[in-house]
Amino acid sequence: MADLIRNLILAGLGITSITKEKAEKLVKDLIKEGKLSETEEAKFIKDIMKKSEKIGDNVDKKIEEMVEKTLKKLNIPTRKDLDDIKQKLDKLVKQKTNKS
Repeated sequence: MADLIRNLILAGLGITSITKEKAEKLVKDLIKEGKLSETEEAKFIKDIMKKSEKIGDNVDKKIEEMVEKTLKKLNIPTRKDLDDIKQKLDKLVKQKTNKS
């Protein structure tokens, strides 16, 4: 389970770094071919990196959803579940203390 999550995270990170490398190579090739001017280079890379970040954010969101779904299937409490239990327990302890 931990390996799956780790591999998914590494895959997400790989997508964004590969995109940057490919973007830079693509821009250099386009400049050599005369299809893109050097003054457009920075803007073009910036646009591609914004799209790459968006893809990375989507990957992160999908990973979070998948982890949450897996935790529920395995009946493992999430951090939120544990925080909710702690708040309820604190409330009960406080009520009991006030009655004593």
